[in-house]
Amino acid sequence: MSVTEDNKARLIMVLRAAGVTETNVVSAMEAVPREMFVPSIFRDKAYDDVTLPIGHHQTVSQPGIVGIMTQALELTDRHKVLEVGTGTGYQTAVLAKLCRRVYTIERHKPLLEEAEQRIQALRLHNVVTKAGDGTLGWPEQAPFDRIIVTAAAADIPPILAGQLREGGIMVVPVGHDPAEQTIVRVRNEDGEITAEEIRDVRFVPLIPEKGED
Repeated sequence: MSVTEDNKARLIMVLRAAGVTETNVVSAMEAVPREMFVPSIFRDKAYDDVTLPIGHHQTVSQPGIVGIMTQALELTDRHKVLEVGTGTGYQTAVLAKLCRRVYTIERHKPLLEEAEQRIQALRLHNVVTKAGDGTLGWPEQAPFDRIIVTAAAADIPPILAGQLREGGIMVVPVGHDPAEQTIVRVRNEDGEITAEEIRDVRFVPLIPEKGED
């Protein structure tokens, strides 16, 4: 399955408007059929720049935000990436097109199971999945070259920052108030953590696992 020409044109317009300029990011997103990753009732909106509900009080981010966060990671095909919050697997699939291996964690098992089916259908063999508490990261696989968090943290998560390799980058939405969240790019440089703001956003909150939902 591939993105149709009409949907590809819509996607490129959305990405340009969002400020996504890296050719490799655009190409990766063109290669992932977003309609596979949204509920069937919203398929006609798959390429609109809107956030869509996916159940379990979760959402799939709008394409523009996916593009901005992916671009901020500065990915190469040598990178080992941790994704906190698999969701439907859309961001996972985009990452898989750009890096060596993706380790992705999702606390809602039904969402993860559906995401795994989509990832298998697209024959993305460099993705490792795990059901669990993403706030703890994946210490058995640390350190990571890149970390992306797809839910908003109150502050830069120290546990996740501690799993960044020297020279690594983490991209995470930060903010207590849903109306005042910012995508932050965190760098581990010479053992020091630095941060820069990318743009304002709205995300569901990053919360520890509290059992089955």
